[in-house]
Amino acid sequence: MSLQKVLKARKKRRKASIRRHIYGTSKKLRLSVYKSGSHIYAQIINDDESRTICSSSTIDKDVRGQLSDDMNKSAKSKIVGKVLAERASEAGVKKVAFDRNGFLFTGRIKALADSAREAGLDF
Repeated sequence: MSLQKVLKARKKRRKASIRRHIYGTSKKLRLSVYKSGSHIYAQIINDDESRTICSSSTIDKDVRGQLSDDMNKSAKSKIVGKVLAERASEAGVKKVAFDRNGFLFTGRIKALADSAREAGLDF
């Protein structure tokens, strides 16, 4: 088995393990995070209704206005987390369950989570 297949299988196993325990209800919604090579996406989901309450990413117009070319990816993630928390408070969301989507809780994922906590989300 090639290294890429092994890493992909590990991530899939981590993701399944996380999702067994995290489910977004109307009382406590799920904050799901996805990162690609150059962007990061976050959304707050109600799994009971299969509905996204609010979302934020580095490709949103509001967020792109706050980003600059000399920022690193972690700094961009902090802005995405802050904007997501502001949108969540406008929607009346206070408590969420953090779904890191199989990604390790370091770097960009941790930066997004910390800034969302600082901006008012509770998880």
